[in-house]
Amino acid sequence: MRYGWTTGACATAATTAAYTALLTGEFPDPVEVLLPQGRRPAFALATERRDAASATAGVIKDAGDDPDVTHGALIESTVTRGAPGSGVTFRAGVGVGTITLPGLPLPVGEPAINPVPRRLMTEAVQRVAASFGDAGDVVVEISVPEGEELARQTWNPRLGILGGLSILGTTGVVVPYSCSAWIDSIRRGVDVARALGHPHVAGATGSTSERVVADRYALPETALLDMGDFAGAVLKYVKRHPVRRLTIAGGFAKMSKLAAGHLDLHSKRSQVDLALLASLAPEGLASEILGANTALHALQLSQAAGFPIGDLVAARAREFAASVLDPAPVAVDVLVIDRAGTVVGVSAPVS
Repeated sequence: MRYGWTTGACATAATTAAYTALLTGEFPDPVEVLLPQGRRPAFALATERRDAASATAGVIKDAGDDPDVTHGALIESTVTRGAPGSGVTFRAGVGVGTITLPGLPLPVGEPAINPVPRRLMTEAVQRVAASFGDAGDVVVEISVPEGEELARQTWNPRLGILGGLSILGTTGVVVPYSCSAWIDSIRRGVDVARALGHPHVAGATGSTSERVVADRYALPETALLDMGDFAGAVLKYVKRHPVRRLTIAGGFAKMSKLAAGHLDLHSKRSQVDLALLASLAPEGLASEILGANTALHALQLSQAAGFPIGDLVAARAREFAASVLDPAPVAVDVLVIDRAGTVVGVSAPVS
């Protein structure tokens, strides 16, 4: 599968081209950039604009075969002169967010241009400055024209990054179907919740379970983690960065996987263990569960028999989650829901 390039790599290419044009009047196209690990990709320019005071260059992001929300987005950099001795200053243009909550790698009020892309752009400016004998005191404004709309499909609003996207990337490379971006968002969500002093956070597998857990415990949006299938990412990061209480919420099938000791709840990487579910039930019901077609079918059989299998799954999932968190001082509990959003299983928190 084809690798792609991060928004940070695209912004670095656009900045290199814009600054070169500001100094020389000519846009290099394609423009080569130096990324971590020695990669030197070349980027074609999609936009070029220049006047007496500034130069703007744009690159279309190619995420390769990764289903990235920013694939195809235009990343533009406008470079203008800065005050003598100021070095490189960053600004958020149209469609790039601004930090409004603590707990992220940048202070409140700063453009959401992450530290590694800042370093890459600063180093690119320094190389161009050295080539043309300039001081390298510039203002770099990064814009993503569609960024504000695209950001609604990301974690940014919940993390307090308002007005658009973040400019991201640690290596400059997007690995196809990588889980790293989602897991990184989970970690930043924990960081924000801790920085805001939330004593109770919740990781939910989807929008329905998130709504249920938020309503049940009156949790603010900044205490909610869009966990998806990455239960392990939540548990391992909270182990290293504890909160007082953690609730894991999800559907019966996914919580059954957690109860069986799976940290990745995706259907391609773990399956519901009907034998485990049967082992929780009395003899007659157990044989029916073993013959069930799906986890939902097993739940329906148990409900028809008046057997609280949801509570038992929640308790077993909680025990496994607690073992992953140990010895962190985190009280953990599990909430199991059905597809309609009804709570069908609750565990007591472990203190």
